[in-house]
Amino acid sequence: MTAGVVVMTVFNETLGGGVEILFDRESGVLQRLMATPIPTSSIVVSRLSFVLIISCLQSLIILGLAQVLGVGLASGFLGLVLILAIGVVFGMGIMSASLALAFGLRGHEQFFSITSLVSLPLLFISSALVPESSMPAWLREAAMFNPLTYAIDGTRQLILAGVSLSQLSSVFAVTIFFDVCMFGLAVWVVKRRQE
Repeated sequence: MTAGVVVMTVFNETLGGGVEILFDRESGVLQRLMATPIPTSSIVVSRLSFVLIISCLQSLIILGLAQVLGVGLASGFLGLVLILAIGVVFGMGIMSASLALAFGLRGHEQFFSITSLVSLPLLFISSALVPESSMPAWLREAAMFNPLTYAIDGTRQLILAGVSLSQLSSVFAVTIFFDVCMFGLAVWVVKRRQE
């Protein structure tokens, strides 16, 4: 369960991370910020960096509490670093999607409706609550298209069994591909909003 808790903490923090942008838009702060001579992508990158730092700190607290409760890391200190790296890489994609919603939607009511609608199905169509080996075939197939599954499986491997280069390479390949797509979408939506 520790792997699911760590990744879901990152997921929830980064999914809701764009809401402050909406409040800044509604108050007019964002319009003044976008009128300054800074690159458009810096708005996305700065918010992304802040939320990811908070997510890493929360993950460290959870892993520390797990250690106190007797859940050690089979992969040691290297595993801790890799778990944080998985969280950052996974969180970048979710946060970029959140920022795309924040810039693309009219108000925070729509934002909360969409994020609430998306978060539970993503949770249930992942290996957060049950290992893939125990899933029915149709759910296992659906979970293969969910980046949450890759982040949780990679984290679980590092906690329970140690470092597996083949699994880590697939985790990072899928999550980096997801990140590139979502970051590109976020920058496109910001530029469109700026125009």
